[in-house]
Amino acid sequence: MPTYRFGIDIDGTVTDPGTFIPHLNEHFNKNLTLDDLVEYDLTRVLNVDEQSFARWMEEHEPMLYQKSVLANDAKSILHKWEKQFELFYISARPAKLHDITEEWFQAFNLPYDHIELLGSHNKIEAAKEHKVDLFLEDKHDNAVDIAEICQIPVILMNTPYNQMPVPTNVYRANSWQEANQIVSDLFAITK
Repeated sequence: MPTYRFGIDIDGTVTDPGTFIPHLNEHFNKNLTLDDLVEYDLTRVLNVDEQSFARWMEEHEPMLYQKSVLANDAKSILHKWEKQFELFYISARPAKLHDITEEWFQAFNLPYDHIELLGSHNKIEAAKEHKVDLFLEDKHDNAVDIAEICQIPVILMNTPYNQMPVPTNVYRANSWQEANQIVSDLFAITK
């Protein structure tokens, strides 16, 4: 059986998409829920300028990633997939946070073949370089761009902030269980 390689985003995909909300609420004196995050740009949701938010992220990013909450069923499904697929995590996190990210993976006992932190949301070159056969993502424009430019299926983890239309090779999943079913359908994996 050929080995397929999956490109997997971390934040909002492997981690619960609402994982940052308690920290945002505390610092910015808000009372947000995931349903309030109707766009990916948090500066607009929080009504703060980009520089203030960038400073806040720079200061709090290590803690945010250390305390990230795992998405429901992600761990069990990733362990199932590791037996049949190569798991390449490709994230917009800054490269300087690689150790914190790897420690988080180890703390949760999550399988991985490779972790790449780009420091940018442009994941197309990394997807091409690593020859991924499928990508899992939560950011709408990333999902669409990867699907269209790389001509591979993309599973878009459904959230309030990614509700724009998608091409036919982008598959919405409301849960990791649904993502697993899509993978099963696309790759005819064993149950």
